[in-house]
Amino acid sequence: MAMALTTAGAIAPMIALAPAQAQYNLGQSRSTTIPANVTLPVTYEKEKIVITPGESMSIKLRIANDIIDRNRNVLIPARTEVVGRLEPVELYGRSSSSNRNSDNSKGVRFVASELVFPSGRRLPINANSRTITETERISKGANTGQILTDAAIGAGAATVISLLTGNRKVEVLEPVAGGAVGAAASVLLRKNQADVFVLRPEEDLDITLTSNLVISRNNTY
Repeated sequence: MAMALTTAGAIAPMIALAPAQAQYNLGQSRSTTIPANVTLPVTYEKEKIVITPGESMSIKLRIANDIIDRNRNVLIPARTEVVGRLEPVELYGRSSSSNRNSDNSKGVRFVASELVFPSGRRLPINANSRTITETERISKGANTGQILTDAAIGAGAATVISLLTGNRKVEVLEPVAGGAVGAAASVLLRKNQADVFVLRPEEDLDITLTSNLVISRNNTY
């Protein structure tokens, strides 16, 4: 039985995401399969996430709106946690003149591994965001107020910002090892500038399923 998937919110329009298949077994336990290539909207507690090229970081996003079928059955409730990591992506064959990144061989994307429903139930998921390649440049003595406002900051980015701007109060999501600090300091002393990814989760990190997601009726609450 074919079903249309939509997102539902306070003022969100009914937007068809993709067809799905409702499946029934002999015990009459219903499950719904959301097929690969469906994109799910996400949100995050901060407006921005700042990390350096090559850096990885564990984060938890949330589903932005209820994901429902055409009968308005909720398949994935809004605020369901999306557990995963921001991971570097190697971009082969890029020309240095085609992108303003100083390290234009690297991108970053969010890779999801698990959904955690409001009830506490967990469900593995295979999904990722698009790859982000554009960076913003931080120079020695620069004012980073705009970049840091309402931002979650990775350890590598915090080290870069501290060394270049003298701001020692940058709060990080994960601690950085002493060796990494030394390596960053050595590079920055030579260059006096560095590039960082400034990710805006609601614009950049919506996740697209890379395999079918099977949701049983009991998984949703």
